[in-house]
Amino acid sequence: MWFIAWMLVGAGYAFGVLAVLSIGAFVLLITVVATIVLATRAGNRVGLPGLISGLSLPLFFVALLNRSGPGTICTTTATSQSCSDEWSPWPWLVIGIVLLVGGCVLFAMANRRRGVADPGAGRGMPGRPDAPVARLGEDD
Repeated sequence: MWFIAWMLVGAGYAFGVLAVLSIGAFVLLITVVATIVLATRAGNRVGLPGLISGLSLPLFFVALLNRSGPGTICTTTATSQSCSDEWSPWPWLVIGIVLLVGGCVLFAMANRRRGVADPGAGRGMPGRPDAPVARLGEDD
């Protein structure tokens, strides 16, 4: 849960910077408030690598918007024609993948180092047999 929350905060920061000339300032303000709220909660550090992964989400969106690029892309309908310049989607996609995977790897390494149990261990789900069992009510 903490990973997802921090991931949304990271997405807010990246979107705020990418859209700074339009609504970015408002998005950044909301993201700063969300950061303060998350930072004051107990056990929030476990999901902090989600911040890094969250930075990738707006980059994936920019790659999607430029999927026909690079160059001038024209769209023709029966009544009109419009052209727009698009960037190459590949740099956005590669950086997004690196950030997403990097955050997930850091999250997995931090949880392994802390000795966090497999989610399926002890609940009839496949997991590592040597993984410690998480107890209900324990706080990070």
